Amino acid sequence: MRDISYRVALGGIVSALCLVTMFLAGILPVLYLLLPGIAGILLMIIAVEVSTGWAFLTYIAVSLLAMFVTFDKEAALIFILFFGHYPIIRFYIQKITLKPFRLFVKLIIFNICILAYFYATIYILGLKDLIEEFDGLGRYGAYITLVISNIIFLFYDIDLDFMYKIYRQKLMPKFRKKR
Repeated sequence: MRDISYRVALGGIVSALCLVTMFLAGILPVLYLLLPGIAGILLMIIAVEVSTGWAFLTYIAVSLLAMFVTFDKEAALIFILFFGHYPIIRFYIQKITLKPFRLFVKLIIFNICILAYFYATIYILGLKDLIEEFDGLGRYGAYITLVISNIIFLFYDIDLDFMYKIYRQKLMPKFRKKR
């Protein structure tokens, strides 16, 4: 465990990087899903370097600021409801030894979060046009979208594992002081 000044400084730097990333989602709207995902990956640094508790505090700070500072409220909402907390929760999920059960837990968490995002987008942000878009896809459009979203989530989860390994093996040793 590092001293408090290191934790605060790292939390501030990662928070600033997350907010810049979230701010860019308003400038580059086509990346409104990718940029919150990158911001979530940045939170993994705090979970590795300090603790998951400190990472959750940083997530809460970034979430509150993102709702007020960023232009794209949809991107901020998907960060709050999924991309912000999942990389941190994933540290606990990875401790499940039975792989099929671990995958089941990940998919359950994702589907709960994505459905919460869908309903929050419609009823909190007032984007009722989203329902009409699903009607245009036909009777099973929402289900097809959910299946495709689950497949994309699996790729994101693999990417999180890849980014974690890169950080642990390549980047972390460069940032550590040699004694």
